[in-house]
Amino acid sequence: MAMAFWFGVATAVPLVIGAAVGLRWHLPTPVLAVLMAFGAGTLTAAASEELFGPAFESEGVLLAGAALLLGAGVYVGASHLLDTRLGAAAAGPALLLGAVLDGIPENLALGVGLVEGGSIVLLVAIIVGNVPEAVSSGALLGRSNFGPARALALWVVTGVVLVACTVGAYAASDAMGGTSIALVQAFAGGATVAVLADTLFPEAYREGGWWVGLATAAGFLTAFGLG
Repeated sequence: MAMAFWFGVATAVPLVIGAAVGLRWHLPTPVLAVLMAFGAGTLTAAASEELFGPAFESEGVLLAGAALLLGAGVYVGASHLLDTRLGAAAAGPALLLGAVLDGIPENLALGVGLVEGGSIVLLVAIIVGNVPEAVSSGALLGRSNFGPARALALWVVTGVVLVACTVGAYAASDAMGGTSIALVQAFAGGATVAVLADTLFPEAYREGGWWVGLATAAGFLTAFGLG
């Protein structure tokens, strides 16, 4: 249980720090683009090798594929609802809620994965993939009517939720069979793929330009090196 807690903290603390950085300083756009692209590369490897891959091997294409598509569908649907309801004027809260939407399934998968020894690759991918969202959201929320203190408090609450997801998933994994664990991993993989297509790749390219592909490849290589 202690390991699950610290793994959860390891994903949550960088988010809070990232939000604080965004609230305090204005980072150059190319720096954020590199972070997004690098994180997208690590998440691409993690989604394949650490999330969907094991589920596919144990449950087959039909069951694992259904969970993958469900995870992608839930994220895409929720993201579209946020865009429709909040609009461009609420970009900061949208980024915050987006981090929650993709962070919950990822941290659930991280928690259940600890039963088999845990995955440093997935941990690093979650951290690197989510920090740019926190920095961008912090910057936008700081300039809105939320104010710095309230914006930082929202990210602290988000971090607590993600830690709880990791610990809860680890605790529940004792009562879960191999199939259930695999489906959680595949669901998280689908949500992660949707995040990549919907947010990280487009944002990185728009903010950084053609050269961010190198940062994506570097992130991909780093994830495989860690694995």
